[in-house]
Amino acid sequence: MNRSCLSTMEPLGSTLTSTYAHPAPANFLPALGTMASSYRDRFPHYNLTHSLSLPWRPSTYYKAASNLPTLGPYCTRAQRVCESTMLPFVSNRTTLFTRYTPDDWYRSNLTNYQESKTSRHNSERLRVDTSRLIQDKHQQTRKTQADSTQNLGERVNDIAFWKSEITHELDEMIGETNALTDIKKRLERALLETEAPLQEVDVILCCQERMKRYLDKAIAQLAADRAAQHELEKDLSDKQAAYRIDDKCHHLHNTSDGVSYFRGVEKVDATVSVPESWAKFTDDNILRSQSERAASAKLRDDIENLLVVTANEMWNQFNKVNVAFTNRIAETADAKNKIQTHLAKTLQEIFHTEMTIESIKKAIKDKSAFLKVAQTRLDERTRRPNIELCRDMAQLRLVNEVYEVDDTIQTLQQRLRDAEDTLQSLVHNKATLEHDLAVKANSLYIDQEKCMGMRKTFPNTLRLVGFC
Repeated sequence: MNRSCLSTMEPLGSTLTSTYAHPAPANFLPALGTMASSYRDRFPHYNLTHSLSLPWRPSTYYKAASNLPTLGPYCTRAQRVCESTMLPFVSNRTTLFTRYTPDDWYRSNLTNYQESKTSRHNSERLRVDTSRLIQDKHQQTRKTQADSTQNLGERVNDIAFWKSEITHELDEMIGETNALTDIKKRLERALLETEAPLQEVDVILCCQERMKRYLDKAIAQLAADRAAQHELEKDLSDKQAAYRIDDKCHHLHNTSDGVSYFRGVEKVDATVSVPESWAKFTDDNILRSQSERAASAKLRDDIENLLVVTANEMWNQFNKVNVAFTNRIAETADAKNKIQTHLAKTLQEIFHTEMTIESIKKAIKDKSAFLKVAQTRLDERTRRPNIELCRDMAQLRLVNEVYEVDDTIQTLQQRLRDAEDTLQSLVHNKATLEHDLAVKANSLYIDQEKCMGMRKTFPNTLRLVGFC
């Protein structure tokens, strides 16, 4: 009875509200003899009345426990063995201290075992499913990446094809544009040649009218050619950029540099075309370019015919205007001499400005030494101990000196910037004058040497058709 009592009691001093008991099945229970011995030395080392003074015990429990004899602070082995005279008290205490029956204890153990088994089963199934999921997703991801790589490769090939087509057509268009530009210049020169002869002659006026009309057509056709060329160049530039991007994407792999997460990028649809409209766009550009080239070639042929016809018509209508050229040559020579005078003065001023800049730089460099000394003195004086850190006259004068020298340097630097700006302006004026002087010299050479030499005789057929 004593062993049964002790086996069903909760240890004194433990929390009586605890519900986390984990009983084991019957075949795991130890023998009663071992259980009795296992509860030895498990009594609390304080008075029973102290353990029963917890505030959450019922009041009837206090009354029942208050009539029981108290145990000493330490229970010996002999005191734990209940004598026959103490059995009634032990029985009453057992009734008071037990909370669960052995069936509850077994059921609790079985419940815990079943929950543990279920948890292990669920965990094992989760591990197997997770491993299978990882393998499946890995294979799916690799296949998706391989498909994307293949698609990018095909896209790169498509872009390369259309890029070659655009490049070929662009070269043809550039050649046609250059040819039309040349014939346009010839037409302009031929039209200009008609200004020298007598302008009241009906034949010359008629030729001028036709030349101007075809010149307007040539200008409009050149604009159309350049627009088509611009579209081809823009399309080619886009193709080259797309080729670089898709080629880079095509060669990206899992260990490439620059691979990173871009959250939400798959939700952004910035596309503006589909493969059909993409191919049609380039095809339309090429067709437009071919159409403009055909129109340009026809216009060139018409201009060629016009130049031949007008040259034949104006063969006897040309007259040289040497007086106008003589006056123009004199005006150009005078302007050239004035430009040379201004250029010489500008060069002299540039020299003086450069010397001024050097003197300012030297002054700034000299003042920097004064600033360093003053700041070094101030820095050294900050190391004075304790009360010696006095804001004396020397300190104030040093601070004032730093400000003065720094202000002087700032003023000199501003003056240096002004001088450099002035120098830049002078250099710009010098370049303008030199360019204008070269233009005037070239104009003199053209008017005096070339044009006057050619206008001494009547223009030949080659000149009238636009050749120099």
